[in-house]
This record gives sequence, C-alpha cells and structure tokens, in this order.
Amino acid sequence: MKDQLPIADEDEHNSSEAAWCWWRSAAKFEELAKFKLEMPNLSKITPRIKVLREMERLALIAPEGLDELRHKLLAYRSGDFWMPTGGIRKEEMDIPPVVTLLLVGFHNSGKSSLVNLMYSVLGRSGLIPFAQTSSEDFIFGGAQCVEVDAKWILCVRHEGFEYDRVDESLEELSEWITDGVHHNQLCLRSGDRLSSSKDELGINFLRSSSQFANRRVNYVMVVANVAEIYKALKASDSNPLEALRQLFCSPALRKRNEDPILILTHGDKLSMEDRIDGRLKICEYLGIMETTGVYDIVCITEYGLLAEEFDPISAYALTEAVYRALLMSDRSHLPKRRIWDWAVLVLSFFMCCLGAFFAFLAHFFNKLGQRDKLKL
Repeated sequence: MKDQLPIADEDEHNSSEAAWCWWRSAAKFEELAKFKLEMPNLSKITPRIKVLREMERLALIAPEGLDELRHKLLAYRSGDFWMPTGGIRKEEMDIPPVVTLLLVGFHNSGKSSLVNLMYSVLGRSGLIPFAQTSSEDFIFGGAQCVEVDAKWILCVRHEGFEYDRVDESLEELSEWITDGVHHNQLCLRSGDRLSSSKDELGINFLRSSSQFANRRVNYVMVVANVAEIYKALKASDSNPLEALRQLFCSPALRKRNEDPILILTHGDKLSMEDRIDGRLKICEYLGIMETTGVYDIVCITEYGLLAEEFDPISAYALTEAVYRALLMSDRSHLPKRRIWDWAVLVLSFFMCCLGAFFAFLAHFFNKLGQRDKLKL
C-alpha cells in the first residue's frame, strides 16, 4: 500500500498545486482534456487552447526536468549548441569564450525580480556562486553583469526604458548591440538629473569602462509587465503595448534574424482569464507565436518564497528560457575573418573609392563641357 499524506499536508499540497496550476480552472480547459482523449481536430485548436497545452507541458516536465536542465547549464560551454551548416566546421566559427545574454525591458517590468528568481533557482545548483544584488547599487541605471561560472553572462538593463521615451531607449539599445556592454556601465540619457558629483560620475564611468571587458551581446531577452499592459489596454491606452512592439521589433534586435525571447511577468496580478487574454493580445500584436519563445513567469522570490517548492513551473520556465537563449545565441555565431576575407574587403573598399573618383571626374568634365557649349 502506498504511503498517504496526512490530511493537513495533503490539503497544503493541493492548495500549492492549485496556485501554480492556475490555468486548470479556465473555461476552455475542458476542451483541452478532450483533445487528450480523442484524435484532435487541428482546425479547432484555438490560440487559447495552444496556451493551455503549453502550460500543461511545463506542468508535466517541471518537477522532474528542472534538475536535468540545470545540469545541462552547468555542463554548458560556449559553442556547445552550434550546429554545422554549409560545410563550415566549428573551428572556423568566431565563438566567444563567454556568451552574453542581455535582459531589457521597460521600467517596472520585473527585471530585478527576474534576476533574484534566477539566483534562487540556478544558485541552488552552483551556477551562480555569489549573492544577489539590486538595481539600487547603480546611479543612473546600467548593465549589471551576472557572471555564471565564466561561461555565460546575463547583462541586465536596470532602471528600465520609459514608455514616453522610446526613441531614446531604442538608440541606447542599438549602441549596446553594436558596441557591446561593460559591467556596471552607466546609462545617462538627456533629461536625467545628476544626483552625484562630477568627480563621482567620472570615477564610476572609468570603473565601468576600463576595469571590465567589453562584451558583445549574443542574444536578447525582453521582459514585459503583462498586468500593466493589459490594464492599460482595458483603459483604452495602447501606448505601453505599442512601446513594447517598437522595442521587440526594433532593427537592432532583428540583425540576427531571430525573435528575442519574451518573458511576461506580474501575471499573478490578473485574473486567470485576463492573464491568458493578455498573453494572447500581446503575442498577436507582436506577430509571434503564443507558445514558442514566450514564458509566463511569476517572480515569487519577491514574496520570500522558494520557487522550486511553491511554483516549480516558473522555476522551470526561467531555466528553459535561459537554456533556449544560449541555444539561439550559439546558432548566431559568424565565421571567422580570414586573410582572404580582409583582402576582399580592402579591395572592395578600394574599388568603391576608385568608382567614386571616376564618377566625380565624369560629373566635373560634364559640367565643364556644358559651360564651354554655352560660351560658343
């Protein structure tokens, strides 16, 4: 006979499971159960059913799959997920020794809480060997680099972008993608008030630029506050959603032809139906799949709770998001520049200059000939 839990413990277990399996009381969940028993009619699978199936997948694999996925991250080395394409060998690829993941989002989107959750989930397996920090350690915001076993780094844009300053935010993001990031890098925009002296500002700038290596961003994860966006939509305010679309679809993030990972936070502040509906509206507006590369994560560590016990789905979803980000970053590496490539580049530049020179001569002598005709 199997051992049974005491009544009090069983009730506590059921209430805990009901908390992190919140979608199972949805109106369409009964339809999902029918799909499990019958041959599914693909034409009847709605976006809402897809979301429910994705949540069921996470619920099924989370209890046993978390340790396995953490082990894969622990054994990961930069370039492990690279797939040979076009006959190019791995030795010919420009694979950095450390992969850099960039975590961006608007103000109050949940980036700091997400990092704290990552410390809680990944720190227990030894992936993050030091204590967590908060955004209060940074003057004007900046890039907090969470170095994980010297194999991959998570850079967090603290203080967040502003909905009413999207253009400046996109310009700043483009600089990060193009020029790379430093640990504790200052991010001072026009209009920011100087709360520190110039000497202190100069010291912090030198600290961020000279003592830490410049890291090329390999992949980006976008964090969005689904509760804030959905409540704004209910109030006929589409500015937060439009700002998210501009960030998610910005040319700087499209250089690698891959969608960034979207992490939705603060979903627990919505009702069950609104939480699903908010996810569907955001994905539809961004033009992405409702399930692939989208994660609904509740950062319960801000309530002082242990994610693995009280919300294993969020713990697993976060770990899978990091794993997927590393997978996509390894697929975006470019071939190394060889001597022949540099020679072709220099020759192309020289030919462009020569062509421009002859075009100028043609224009000059054409004007000179027209002037001589007018004199005659």
